[in-house]
Amino acid sequence: MKTKILVSACLLGEAVRYDGKSKPSHKDKLQPLMDEERVVSICPEVMGGLLVPREKAEKFENKILTLSGRDLTAEFEKGARLVLEIAQRENIKVAILKEKSPSCGSKLIYDGSFQGNLVPGKGLTTLLLESEGIRVFGESEIQAALEYMDGLDA
Repeated sequence: MKTKILVSACLLGEAVRYDGKSKPSHKDKLQPLMDEERVVSICPEVMGGLLVPREKAEKFENKILTLSGRDLTAEFEKGARLVLEIAQRENIKVAILKEKSPSCGSKLIYDGSFQGNLVPGKGLTTLLLESEGIRVFGESEIQAALEYMDGLDA
């Protein structure tokens, strides 16, 4: 059986982002995998119980807070755990997740000041997946993710 991959739903064109929009990215490169039913679409924030649209949230230290100060850490953690359960059930070893997200960011995330400042860091879902040996790529690394998958299938 060929390897499946987790992909952030917003990258696949699903309007699940905090602002009610999507951020489709290189969907054409993922289409062959989608045709083979090897793409598992996830949105940890929605899975954690958050609505669309919702107030923007950023990671500050070990919490996820909205601009108005609401603590959404529990919802983000719940979504991350549900994503991990799916990955484990489907034997998934690789993911392409939305860069800069407090859930899915894999290299840079917003610093919690809501001023658009990026800092090195990882979102809660990425941290959990990586702690379980799942390789996470951002949407700018789709080609590298596909090559990594090819290596798993070899």
